[in-house]
Amino acid sequence: MGSTVTSSEPAPTATVSSRPGYGQLLRTRGAWTFLLPGFAARQPFAMLTISIVLLVQHTTGSYGAAGATAAVTGVSMALFAPYSGRLADRYGQRAVLVPGVLAHTLAGLTLTALALAHAPLWALFAAAVPTGASVPQVGPMVRARWGVTLKDSPLMTTAAAFESVTDELTFVVGPLLATALCTTVTPAAGLVTEAALTLVGGLLFAAQKRTQPPVTGGGHARVEHISALRVPGVRVLIATFLGIGSVFGGMQVSLAAFTESIGEPGLNGVLYGTFAAGNMISGVVCGAIAWKAAPQHRLLVGYTALALAASALWTAHSVPLLAALGLLVGMCIAPSLITGYTLVESLVPAGARTEAFTWLTGAIALGQAAAVTVAGQLEDRLWGGAGFLVPMTGTVLALLALVALRSRLAARSQGRTVARGVGHRAHVTVD
Repeated sequence: MGSTVTSSEPAPTATVSSRPGYGQLLRTRGAWTFLLPGFAARQPFAMLTISIVLLVQHTTGSYGAAGATAAVTGVSMALFAPYSGRLADRYGQRAVLVPGVLAHTLAGLTLTALALAHAPLWALFAAAVPTGASVPQVGPMVRARWGVTLKDSPLMTTAAAFESVTDELTFVVGPLLATALCTTVTPAAGLVTEAALTLVGGLLFAAQKRTQPPVTGGGHARVEHISALRVPGVRVLIATFLGIGSVFGGMQVSLAAFTESIGEPGLNGVLYGTFAAGNMISGVVCGAIAWKAAPQHRLLVGYTALALAASALWTAHSVPLLAALGLLVGMCIAPSLITGYTLVESLVPAGARTEAFTWLTGAIALGQAAAVTVAGQLEDRLWGGAGFLVPMTGTVLALLALVALRSRLAARSQGRTVARGVGHRAHVTVD
């Protein structure tokens, strides 16, 4: 049954057919005004960790030091991202994004200068803290804009898939671009380009005021200002996304070490791009399927497949086999990411969703930070490829937590802390 969903001014409207899909989603009025600048603004996120690893490894000669510096950046982002999301919910995205973009650009360039000057490791750590803390949370902000634009539309699941595909497209382009710049231009080119793209893309995205979610900090909004972390299901998803972050971090360090060990460092971006391409392909497929299974069940099945695939990575000792396994692991990530982000819509009140999305993004960053640290140490101290044990361990532990706590992912049908699910009426007023 077709339906037309309109939001109160100044938000745009979305028209939905009986078979919602990518075509309908991209014809949503006002969508392109935040999608294009949003893509440009989130591109640097995929470049940051690998750019730090390649630069610091070049200047120090140690993957352990490179991984630790990247880890400090990731931990800092994970700790500060939820506060950024909460401030965006309360005061508006533009008010948070503009100063954040400026701070991140300055911090990233400072970290680059210190690395090139062969500053001590503690100085790199000191610069990595503000670099991570100020990473613009553009992905969660775009997801929040979809939530306001589509409201009760069944296109929300399609939007979640589309955003996952967009994220993975950045993780195809970003590492390839960063690796190419660092290996063919100068080791600092990756971070410098990341800072420049953050500045330009972030300011362009912040300028799109008409599509940003309404501020819930004042006026007559009835959304209760609770932390998304108080929702039990969000805490389960955080544990799940930590495991996904361990895959990203473990792959980045281990692939870089593997390709250098065989004398082909340029293949790093290709192998990581293959991994990310698998993620993107499965994301496209997931968004095109009209799922009948409950999202909680889909998450369990998808995450089990991810843990099994990640457990085979450490056995690969050739480029073709590693590429094939990386593609398979990537194809197993997207279903879990998409389902997790979709569950936020049914678990979290509208006024706390940007914060919830940033908790999940922060969990990925934290898992990635821990993974690059451990994988870097394993690559330095043990055999080549030992870093691939990290994705296996991270996903298996997260799967155990997911199985044990899966009942907390059930959407609540009553109460003030329950947001609408896909295709249901909202229980709170957000405008």
